[in-house]
Amino acid sequence: MTRTELTEKLLDIKREKDWSWKHICEQIGGMSEVLIVGALLGQMKLVKPLAAKAAALFGLSATEQRMLNEVPHRGTVMPPTDPLLYRFYELVMVNGPAWKALIEEEFGDGIMSAIDFDMTLDREPNPKGDRVRLTMSGKFLPYKYYGSEQGIPELGIKED
Repeated sequence: MTRTELTEKLLDIKREKDWSWKHICEQIGGMSEVLIVGALLGQMKLVKPLAAKAAALFGLSATEQRMLNEVPHRGTVMPPTDPLLYRFYELVMVNGPAWKALIEEEFGDGIMSAIDFDMTLDREPNPKGDRVRLTMSGKFLPYKYYGSEQGIPELGIKED
C-alpha cells in the first residue's frame, strides 16, 4: 500500500462512518486539528502515540499505523487547481511582496518559519456572510551572514 492509497482508505472510512473532521480530531487529540487532518491527508506525520490512536479509530493494520508515523513527501503541484487552495496561492502572489516588506521592516533580513509555526482556523459570524479567520504565527528566523567579520553582524536581525 502507498501513502496515497492509505489516505484514500481513511477518507472512505470517514465517509462510511459519516464522521466529521472535528469528531476524528477529538478522538485522536494531542495536537492541532490542522496537523491531525494534514497527517490523515498524507501531508504530515503523526507521532507514535497519535498514530496508534488513529489506527485504533480507523481499524488500521500495524503497517498502516507505521505509515502514519513516517515523514511524508509534502506538497502538491503548483499552482493548485482546486479553487479554495488556489485562493491561498493568489493571496501569497498578490499580498506576498507587501508581507515580505513589512516583516523585513519589523524583524530584519530573514523568514517566517513554517516549521516552528502555529495556525488556527475559526468561523467568524458576519451579517453579510460568515468569514473564515486564519491566524498564523511563525518564529522569525534571521538569515545568517556566514563569514562575517570586521563588526558585521552575524545574523540578519533588524538594525537600529
